[in-house]
Amino acid sequence: MNDRISAADFQVAEGTGDWRVTADERASAVFRTGSFTTGVQLVEAIGELAEAANHHPDVDLRYGTVVVRLMSHDVGGLSERDVALAVQVSRAARELDVPADPAAPTGLTIGIDVLDGRAVQPFWRAVLGYEPVVGSGSEEPAPALVDPAGHLPTVWFQQMDAPREQRNRVHLDVYVGPDVAAQRVADAVAAGGRLVTDEFAPDWWVLADAEGNEACVCTWPVER
Repeated sequence: MNDRISAADFQVAEGTGDWRVTADERASAVFRTGSFTTGVQLVEAIGELAEAANHHPDVDLRYGTVVVRLMSHDVGGLSERDVALAVQVSRAARELDVPADPAAPTGLTIGIDVLDGRAVQPFWRAVLGYEPVVGSGSEEPAPALVDPAGHLPTVWFQQMDAPREQRNRVHLDVYVGPDVAAQRVADAVAAGGRLVTDEFAPDWWVLADAEGNEACVCTWPVER
C-alpha cells in the first residue's frame, strides 16, 4: 500500500487540528487528561481504535497527559491511515472531555557534525545502543541513528567538508508546530540567547546561548 501523503496534506486534512507534524515526519498530539485515570481511559479507547484499524500509534501515558504519535513505517512517513486514525483519536478525546493542546507537540533530534561518518557512527551506535534508520543501506553511513525502543531522540549526522572553528559540533534540533515556532524563537532570544541566522526560516532558525552553543528551532517542511 502506498497511500503516503505530505506533511502539508496531513495538516490541512479535516479533523487534524489537534495534531502537528514534528521531527522524523511524525504527527503528534498532546491531550491534557488532568488525571491518570482519565489518561488510562483515553489510552484504552486509542487501543481499540488502533486494533480496529490495524494501525498502531506510539502512546505515552503520564499523569495529566497522553501524547500520541503517528507514522506509517511501511511508507516511511505519513499516510491517509494516519489522518483517519488521528481524526478518530481526537473524537475519542472529546467524548471523554479531554482537551488537546495543539501548541504542545515537540520533537527533538541531536545533530553531530562529522567529517568521517564511517569512523564516528560505530561509536555512537555502541554507546547509545541505537540502530540505523530503517532503509539505510550498508554501503554508506546511515544518515541517522534511532532508539530501537522509540523513546529517546534521534541522532543525525551532518556531513561537513571542513571543521567549523568556534562552533560546537553537537547541537539540538527542536521541532515544534509552525504556528508556535516564531514565538519559541522570540522566547529563546528574550531568555538571553541570540539569533545566529533566520536564512532558512520558516523551516528552521539557528540560535545560540550566551556562550555560543547552538540549537535550531525547526518546523517540518510542508513539502517533501
